[in-house]
Amino acid sequence: MRMALNLSACLNVVLAVGFVACVLSTSDRSLGSAVSRVRNTHMVIPVTPSMRVKTGIRRAPISPKSTARLDFLEAKPYFDKSTIPVNTHKNKAPLTAKVVSVERIVGPKATGETCNIVIDHEGKMPYWEGQSAGVIPPGIDPKRNKPYGVRLYSIASTRYGDDFTGKTMTLCVRRATYWDPELGREDPAKKGVCSNYLCDAKPGTELALTGPAGKVMLMPEEKPETPIIMLATGTGIAPYRGFLRRLFVENTEAAEKFKGLAWLFLGVANSDALLYDDDWKAMQEKYPEKFRYDVALSREQKNKKGGKMYIQDKVEEYGKEVFELMNLGAHIYFCGLKGMMPGVLGAMEGVAKSQGVSWEETLQKWKKAGQWHVEVY
Repeated sequence: MRMALNLSACLNVVLAVGFVACVLSTSDRSLGSAVSRVRNTHMVIPVTPSMRVKTGIRRAPISPKSTARLDFLEAKPYFDKSTIPVNTHKNKAPLTAKVVSVERIVGPKATGETCNIVIDHEGKMPYWEGQSAGVIPPGIDPKRNKPYGVRLYSIASTRYGDDFTGKTMTLCVRRATYWDPELGREDPAKKGVCSNYLCDAKPGTELALTGPAGKVMLMPEEKPETPIIMLATGTGIAPYRGFLRRLFVENTEAAEKFKGLAWLFLGVANSDALLYDDDWKAMQEKYPEKFRYDVALSREQKNKKGGKMYIQDKVEEYGKEVFELMNLGAHIYFCGLKGMMPGVLGAMEGVAKSQGVSWEETLQKWKKAGQWHVEVY
């Protein structure tokens, strides 16, 4: 009798354990199914290069737009240029700033290395979009037996910096190297002193800064309906990054009131050499009525004559529209290697002739009206 009771009790325990296991298994499957259903209702957003978080990097992505109102570095009214800072720090008394981050921003097949360099100036070097900063590299110039002189770089951020604090600035720097055909390799003795110093810098590296310099490339904010046409080759993209972040990323009065068209032309060798490309494509998608983006890839695209596609070919392609905008008061900007100018001017002269107008008179009219902005090197 006692044995039968024990067997019955054991059987009950086994049945109970089996029941619990069955319930848990069913619950797990139900829970997994529920999780799957929840996950499937959410879109997976691909991470673009400019959105990746890296140690020491504070570069803000295009999206989301800055939510806090940015006005603590604005003039009154915001477009008043009478108080723009110029040469706050001079060559003989430069500002000591520190590197926050250095990030390579081109692909492996790019023709050279370009870096996005964020610098902390602690709010001691306020600047406006379109201005340049000077960097004095350390060391002695062996040709002059004197300290190296200042090198100017267009600032690639807005006055608020990529972190919106007003205490940083960004530079877009291509490492300058020289390939010696006789040696069959790069000659380190002929490399760019300052560009290599910047591209090799580590977080915390101290820099001697001068400036800000220049008023040639300032935006026409007094007339927010003004179209802005921007032509860049390579790192000539820098000032336009400041322009476009101010217009389409930051929560400022300038962004709120802008009613014009911003049109960016960028010329580089190939797709891997495109700078901030994901950012421009995101802007184009979000603001199709206010932003246009065209590229000229000399080693990948062909112009209408079957030759390499350069930025002047893109200008010629859209020449009629460019002239229409200019005649409506648009401002056009050129930044990059000075070798771009003859081709671009030739293309625009051709467009003028096709329309039966004098190119010389047209150019002088635009310059007199302050619509023509050139910063090439």
